[in-house]
Amino acid sequence: MSSQSTPTSPSPTPSPETPRSPPSSGAPFLRITEIFHSIQGESTWAGLPCTFVRLTGCPLRCAWCDTEYSFHGGERQSLDEIEARVDDLSGGPRTPAPLVEITGGEPLIHRGAFELARRLADRGYRVLVETSGSEDIAPLDPRVHVIMDLKCPGSGEVARNRWENLDALDHLDEVKFVIADQADWEWTAEVIRTRGLDRRIADGTLRALLISPVWGAAGPDPEDVARWILESGLPVRMQTQLHKHIWGAEKKGV
Repeated sequence: MSSQSTPTSPSPTPSPETPRSPPSSGAPFLRITEIFHSIQGESTWAGLPCTFVRLTGCPLRCAWCDTEYSFHGGERQSLDEIEARVDDLSGGPRTPAPLVEITGGEPLIHRGAFELARRLADRGYRVLVETSGSEDIAPLDPRVHVIMDLKCPGSGEVARNRWENLDALDHLDEVKFVIADQADWEWTAEVIRTRGLDRRIADGTLRALLISPVWGAAGPDPEDVARWILESGLPVRMQTQLHKHIWGAEKKGV
């Protein structure tokens, strides 16, 4: 697909059932699905201890989504409560590896997520934000490491990609492509080339390009994905979901 045929879409409006945090006031609140301590399973940070803050709600409905339980429900918590729980689970920002990931759902539909990321960074945490890229990432604190999950056609949500977000990424940030089949791979390779993402890896203005096969029988054979990558010559990193290798695909809170 050419760069002209990868459509630029405005940020989608969340569906009515998607919860939003109230406007920022002294202590904004967020709706939380879960907060847990585990091994980071995807990205260049995979394998490291990490505390995850999973926010509730997402306007996308990806065909292969593995966190549908985060679409609804959740518990309303203040930023102070969230920070205290992160401290309890991680040991605090002075631990040797104070890694925190804000995820979802789609965390950036919540205005308070930007404030939470800033506050955690202020306290010394290394903060990752995993986002679909359907929301504007520009307001994120520059210390945040963005992991942007650009949607391939097989997700059913390719029209939600907010292409201008690519321009807001920097040397701390990563782009992930979840590959459902060879057509997704071919689309991904074309996007990388036409959008100049391979050149950004070479010049150090982007941290990594991640290729993640859809897990299990619904996805491609990992050997095929490895072959496509090797034949392409592109500077991409193949990954699988480490946490699923450890605990299986169904367990939550890992």
